[in-house]
Amino acid sequence: MKGFTLTKAAVVAATAFAAAAPAFAQSSVTLYGIVDDSIVYQSSQTNLAKTNPGRSNVKMASGIWAGSRFGLKGAEDLGGGNKAIFQLESGFDINSGQQQFTNAMFGRQAWVGLTNPGYGTVTLGRQYTSYYTLLSPYSPTNWLTGYFGAHPGDLDGLDTIYRANNSVVYTSPKFYGLTISGSYSFAGVPDSVYQGSTWSAAIQYQQGPIGGAVAFSRINNAANGGGIYSSSSTTINSTAATDGSGQPGVSAVTAGYQRAQAQQRFAVAGGYQFNSAWDISVTYTNVQYIPGTNSLFTDEAVFNTAGTVLHWKATPAWDFAAGYSYTWASKANGINDAASYHQFNLSQYYSLSKRTGLYALEAFQRANGNTLAVPSGTTRNRQTAANATIGDGFQGAPSASRSMFAGGVGIIHRF
Repeated sequence: MKGFTLTKAAVVAATAFAAAAPAFAQSSVTLYGIVDDSIVYQSSQTNLAKTNPGRSNVKMASGIWAGSRFGLKGAEDLGGGNKAIFQLESGFDINSGQQQFTNAMFGRQAWVGLTNPGYGTVTLGRQYTSYYTLLSPYSPTNWLTGYFGAHPGDLDGLDTIYRANNSVVYTSPKFYGLTISGSYSFAGVPDSVYQGSTWSAAIQYQQGPIGGAVAFSRINNAANGGGIYSSSSTTINSTAATDGSGQPGVSAVTAGYQRAQAQQRFAVAGGYQFNSAWDISVTYTNVQYIPGTNSLFTDEAVFNTAGTVLHWKATPAWDFAAGYSYTWASKANGINDAASYHQFNLSQYYSLSKRTGLYALEAFQRANGNTLAVPSGTTRNRQTAANATIGDGFQGAPSASRSMFAGGVGIIHRF
């Protein structure tokens, strides 16, 4: 009888496990990451305040082709086509081991949500705006990288530097090639529904070899009347910073406008794939920095950018790309000779395997005209000569002159 009892217990346990197994199989968690390192040459380097003389520089830089990161993402099947989903993603500097964002382990992304193939996806947390997500397939950063290939200073937000805290994002299913998305970020400022908030809306069409997107976004300063961005502003990369250094997108192009009451971005982008080897993308963006009483500039500043990228997959292992963009500012704040920027980019990528590649990047930029200098004291509309600043990798280290060349070689591994 004892032997029968043990056998019966084993059968019962096996049956219970079999019944439970499908529930476990319906959940999945994936660990993933990118490790990317390179050596970069810069022909001239100073700081935003131009207090250092320009010197050439050779340095190591992490995450040039794609930001070094690791993350967790998962899904649970809830039945009826519904799934619970999440993603946690942390950026790091491979050369120092430091986190990408101070006091934010999962500063790249941290969100949870629900998705259904018929109704769309809703996510909550720190994440990219709808503006970026639907424009990203046509961004110059896909083959030229953000570090070298983003439009000057990434002032139009086509790279990944603009992430928003406390965000709710809805993205629809694709319907006859169309996808729509909207996002809103809650700042939680008492007695105000707009101070510090971020919102955006976008529509994308993708059918066969052709695609395009139109998007708009607005970033509001939490400080009433403008001023230094605080941790209450939702689009910020360091909640610990109290001096405004956590604000993304501050470069030699926009340093004089960093205390704006609000930023608005409108973009139109598209792409066409000629065949399996050739494709092209084009972008046009309009960016507005809106002043407040504490902004230290008087008039709304407008930056327009037009750009294109041609990509050639020469062989299964080789990819090449070339790009050009032109950025021009409005005449405002006493500036008659408004700043403009010509940027030229080349990239070469060789796949050693599906996960590992070698790459080289080259870029040149020429700046002309004048812009506003870094805010100082209470002086408004301080003019300065426009300095070259390639992509978004040199935001805090622009050229000391109107011209700048940069080149880099590196290796990337995905896991």
